[in-house]
Amino acid sequence: MTATTDKADRSHRTTWGREHLANLYSLSVLAMIMNDGRDERDIMRLALTSVAAVGPCRAEAGFLTPGQIPVRTPAEWPHATSHLDAQVKRLRGQEGMVPVPGREWGWAFALHARGGVIGYLVVSARSRPASDDCFLIHVLVQQTTAALANAMARRTERDHAGELRQLNEDRAAVNARLATSVSDLERQRSVHEVLSEACSSGAGVAGIAEAVHRLTGYPVAIEDRFGNLQAWAGPGRPDPYPKPNAEQHEELLQEAARRLRPVRVGGRLIALARHRGEVLGAVTLIDTEGRIGEQEEFTLDHACIALALELAHLRNLADVELRLRRELVDDLVTGTDDESAYARAAAVGHDLHGPHYLAVVQWVGTATDDAFVHAVGRSAAGLRIRSLLARRSGLAVLVLQGRPSAQALYQAVGRELASPTGAIGVGGRCDTPAEIPRSYREALRALEVRQRSQSPHGTTAFDELGLYRILGPGGDYREVELFVREWLGSLLDYDAAHHTELVQTLAQYLECGGNYDSTAAMLAIHRSTLRYRLQRIREVSGSDLADVDSRLNLHVAARVWKILGGSA
Repeated sequence: MTATTDKADRSHRTTWGREHLANLYSLSVLAMIMNDGRDERDIMRLALTSVAAVGPCRAEAGFLTPGQIPVRTPAEWPHATSHLDAQVKRLRGQEGMVPVPGREWGWAFALHARGGVIGYLVVSARSRPASDDCFLIHVLVQQTTAALANAMARRTERDHAGELRQLNEDRAAVNARLATSVSDLERQRSVHEVLSEACSSGAGVAGIAEAVHRLTGYPVAIEDRFGNLQAWAGPGRPDPYPKPNAEQHEELLQEAARRLRPVRVGGRLIALARHRGEVLGAVTLIDTEGRIGEQEEFTLDHACIALALELAHLRNLADVELRLRRELVDDLVTGTDDESAYARAAAVGHDLHGPHYLAVVQWVGTATDDAFVHAVGRSAAGLRIRSLLARRSGLAVLVLQGRPSAQALYQAVGRELASPTGAIGVGGRCDTPAEIPRSYREALRALEVRQRSQSPHGTTAFDELGLYRILGPGGDYREVELFVREWLGSLLDYDAAHHTELVQTLAQYLECGGNYDSTAAMLAIHRSTLRYRLQRIREVSGSDLADVDSRLNLHVAARVWKILGGSA
C-alpha cells in the first residue's frame, strides 16, 4: 500500500513538473512574441489572453499609465468595468488587492519599470491561487513589463528619429530659403547699385531706362504722366511712339495707383513713379510673352523709385527757375531798367530782345494757384510759345516772345483745364523791357472788356478794342453808365416794363448801317416788324435816327451797353 502511494506521489510530481516546465516554456515563447516589435496595446492584449493559460485565474483588465493616470488598455476588454477602473486609480502606483464581484480573490499587479509603474495587470480567481500559480503569474507580469518597456523605448526612439528627421528636413529647407534669400539679396544689391550709378552719373531718365534694360533684358519705355515717351532702351522702339487716349490713360493711372503694384496692359507691365502721392511718370517693361517674374518686378519697383527721385529733382530745379522767372515778371510789370532785365532774363534762359507781348489769363471756377499757372505754362509750351510766367493779383501773367495766337492759347488752356470758362487779355507790342508795364496795363484792360462782354469767355487783344479803349481798368464805369443812361435810358426802362427788345433792335440796326433787310435778317423778324420797332424807338427815346450826332451817340451807347453786359 505504501509502495503504491509513493508511486502515485512520484507520478503526480512528475506530471506537475512537466506541466510547470510546459508553462514556463509557453511563457518564454510568449516573451519572444511580445518582443517582436508589437506596440503596447498588442502586448497588453497578449498578456491578458495568456493569464488563463498559466493558472486558474481570469484576466479582469489591463492598464497603462502614460500620464500617471491608469488608462484601460485595451478599453474593450470584456471583464473590465468602470468600478474596477476607479479602484485601480486609487492604488496610486502601488499594487494590491481589488475586489471583483463573484470572485474570492482579485489582485492588481503593478508593472514596475525603471522609471516607475507603467501599468497594471488585474487578475482574479475563485479562490486564492497556489504559490506555483502565483509564481507563473509573476513571471508573466515581469515579461509583460519588459516587453512594454521595450515597446515604449522603441516608440521613443522612433519619435526621436522622426523629430531628428524633421529637424534635418527643416534645416535643409531653412538652408534652401537662406540660399535663396542670399541670392535675392545679391540680386537686389546689384539692382540698387546699377540704378544708383545711373542716377549719380547724370545720365538722367535715359540712363535709368538703359540700366533697367541691362538688368532685365526687356525693352524699357519711360513716359511722363501724360503718356509721352521720355526715354527708350532696347530693341523694338515704335516710330512714331503712340500717344494714348487721354481719358483711357488717366483711368490706367488711377487703376495702377489703387493696386500699388505694376499693372499689365497687353504685352506691357507698367509701374508708376510717385513722389509724395503724385504720379510723375511711369516705367514700362515690354513683355509680349508674359514671362516677367518677381525679380523683374523688383527691378521695376526700384526703377520707379529712382525715376521718382530724378523727376522730383528736375521738378525742384524747375521750381527754382520758375520762382526766379516769377520774380523777374513781377519786376518787369512794375518797371525795371533794361540792362538788368536783359541779364536776369538770360539767366533763366529767355531772350528779352525783340518784340514781346503781355498776356493775362483768368479762369472762372479755377483757383489761381501753382497748378493753374503750371497748366497755363504747359499750354504755352505746347504751342511752342517762349514765355516768362508768373502769378499776380489772381491772374496768370505771361511775357510772350513774338505776337501770340491768343485764340490758340485760349483753346489750349481750356483743354488743359477741361473747361472753356476763361478769358485771356493781350496787351500791345513792347520792344524794350521799359514798355512792358504799359503792355501789362493794356492786357488788363483787354481782359476786363472781354469779361464784361456778352461773351465773357475767350480772348481779346488790346489792339482790337477800337472804341472800347476808352474803358479804363478798375471797374469804375460810373461816367460811362451815365452816358448809356442818357441815350438809352428810356428805351431800357421801356424794355424792362414791357418785355420788349427795342435796345437790341436799335443796336443791330446801327451795326447794319441802317439797312432794313440786313437788320431784319439778323433779328429774324419781318421788315414791317422792324419798321414798327424803329417807330416806337423814335417815340420812346425822342431821338432822331436820321441826325448824324444822335445816330453816333446812340451807336456808341449801344456798343458800350453790349460790352458792359447788356445792363446800365
